[in-house]
Amino acid sequence: MLHFLAIIIVGAIIGSIGGAFVGRGSLGCGGNIVAGLVGSWIGSLLLGSWGPHLAGMAIFPAIIGAMIFVFIASLIMGNDRRR
Repeated sequence: MLHFLAIIIVGAIIGSIGGAFVGRGSLGCGGNIVAGLVGSWIGSLLLGSWGPHLAGMAIFPAIIGAMIFVFIASLIMGNDRRR
């Protein structure tokens, strides 16, 4: 149970970092968690698992994957929060 909580927290942090790099603003807690978890999956598919790991996620590929996910999701949803 503690590992699941660590995954959720790390996913939220990765999602918020990815959103900040893309400049699309905060997605909220749930959105950051989804962006972090999906971004971790995308990043590991594209880049492998290099770099430091936290809660089973490779940090650098996960952040890059979260950036890709946030960018694509904002294009699809039409959310441009840079105004």
